Amino acid sequence: MRLVTWNINSVRLRIGLVGKMIDKLQPDVLCLQETKTPDEFFPVDALTAKGYVHHHFTGMKGYNGVAIFSKLPLDDKQVHNRVKKNDTRHISAKVKFKGAPFELHNIYIPAGGDIPDAKVNEKFKHKLDFVDELADWFPSERSAKLPMIAVGDLNIAPRENDVWSHKQMLKVVSHTPIEVEKFTNFYNSVEWVDAVRHFVPDDQKLYSWWSYRAADWNAADRGRRLDHIWVTKKLKPLLAAHEIHRDIRGWEQPSDHVPVVIDLKDPA
Repeated sequence: MRLVTWNINSVRLRIGLVGKMIDKLQPDVLCLQETKTPDEFFPVDALTAKGYVHHHFTGMKGYNGVAIFSKLPLDDKQVHNRVKKNDTRHISAKVKFKGAPFELHNIYIPAGGDIPDAKVNEKFKHKLDFVDELADWFPSERSAKLPMIAVGDLNIAPRENDVWSHKQMLKVVSHTPIEVEKFTNFYNSVEWVDAVRHFVPDDQKLYSWWSYRAADWNAADRGRRLDHIWVTKKLKPLLAAHEIHRDIRGWEQPSDHVPVVIDLKDPA
């Protein structure tokens, strides 16, 4: 089973790229973030025509939004509001994957603005509160013993080689010590396994996002790994492969994020 997560940065603007990616990668389950559209305008037909007849999404005009499209049946579809906001950032569904059904969480953590100070930047406070709530919610509402996968644009690059320069990024939102600390609490909350770093050693650079601001993003290569796939330990033996598709950042009118992929073995 192949699972892909991608911050698409407007699904209506880039539905053609979504189709092109599907043709290239052939995912069984596709998770999108930052869809930026109310539910009634989501381009559902373009994805069901590709075979993704099972879906669950929530969105709003111009901001946020998360979606799951699947060739496998989905049950128990839920929307989870965080920190008392209905801002369409977290959904879940149970995926019927042969002998190893699992609960899938698609999450879009707030970016947090530009100033890494919760006292003067409400967006940064929102981000920290959001991560704190996730760290509390998973062990209280779920269990490390359950088969679960969490994916999404988590907007934090936690490890030194998840950014182009650890020293220069320490005061930049997405890699500050307070974000990494809270992110680590979330990661440890139900003993998640980083499915991509499972295959890629910590001493290797790994990115999934390159800013639009760079005149030549590829040459500058000032990337960050903001997009993640985690599994609980029960699914760790099924991890078969991973891919981060850097080449897709070079497509015409791209998202600033690229698709992240994991393959799971058939347990049978």
